[in-house]
Amino acid sequence: MITVHHLNDSRSQRVLWLLEELGLAYEVKRYQRDAKTMLAPPELRAIHPLGKSPVVDDGEARLAETGAIVEYLLETHGGSALRPARGTPEGRRFTYWLHYAEGSAMTPLLLKLIFSQIPKRAPLLARPVAKGIARGMNERMIDPQLAAHTAYWEAELAKSEWFAGDAFSAADIMMSFPVEAAGSRVGYGADKPRLKAFLERIHARPAYQRALERGGPYSYA
Repeated sequence: MITVHHLNDSRSQRVLWLLEELGLAYEVKRYQRDAKTMLAPPELRAIHPLGKSPVVDDGEARLAETGAIVEYLLETHGGSALRPARGTPEGRRFTYWLHYAEGSAMTPLLLKLIFSQIPKRAPLLARPVAKGIARGMNERMIDPQLAAHTAYWEAELAKSEWFAGDAFSAADIMMSFPVEAAGSRVGYGADKPRLKAFLERIHARPAYQRALERGGPYSYA
């Protein structure tokens, strides 16, 4: 039996969704973030030294990192489902987006999150200074990067309905979290109709809805 060590409001929601799309049996072990720090609980360190989620157990295999988990599940249990044929233009796009989602896409999103927390965690007397630093970093560095990335996604979705081509694939599952997180943090205006439509399409998928039922509350949905 596949076991997913699942942290609420995290990237591990994508693993549940993939498992639902593949129709695989699995169990979920839920972990809750600390309400004040929003960090994962210490119990996750017993599963993985970094205390991160997702972690998946499949027999004797234990895997961490969402991209590695997705590749493993597709290769071990997916057959030809949810991935274009290797060596095709769609296959190359699939590989690109699979890795881009946890590489380039997550850096400005993580910085946005960190700098939103700095003023809240600074000592009371230092908060005005911390707010100024955070505001400056957002205006000069982070927000321009997020704007560049979201414009890139919008332009790529003009080429095809899904990130790797005309067919839905696991690349769209991987890209769901950056697209959802960016929408939550910076929003999508009238200039991002394709990103809005992408979110509507994925949120309407039955497997996505079943994953929400298994994983529990998920703010980005």
